[in-house]
Amino acid sequence: SFLEWQRYTLFNICAGLTGEELARSALASTNLTLLGLVRHMAKVERTWLRERVAGQELAPMYDPALGKDADFEDLDPARAEQDFARLAEELRLGDEAVASHSLEDTFDLRGEPCSLRLVYVHLVTEYARHNGHADLIRQAIDGATGR
Repeated sequence: SFLEWQRYTLFNICAGLTGEELARSALASTNLTLLGLVRHMAKVERTWLRERVAGQELAPMYDPALGKDADFEDLDPARAEQDFARLAEELRLGDEAVASHSLEDTFDLRGEPCSLRLVYVHLVTEYARHNGHADLIRQAIDGATGR
């Protein structure tokens, strides 16, 4: 339930903004955007739950020719709604893919066993870190805080 809360915190931070606002780099010291964070978390969910835990072989989410940071950099404000839908779909598909696994089930991660429990901890920390970034970005866009 804590992972679920973190997931939807990102949606709440972004609520009510236009595609242009979501794609805006609002802090001079970084190229992070809310839309880039949404796209990144869709990739993170897919990689950890569907590919690593469930062992699904999937095509890359973003064009590899655009580099490893295409999730952050290949932004189109006109596609913002589709990017949010993609994240929502990855949440659903990821949860579905691991539903039959126990928290103690393991998979090989770079030669070491990794449990679903550890993956959930990783996802919570990944969201928490990026939700902190998102809070700062949102505040710089329109002053909204505490979402």
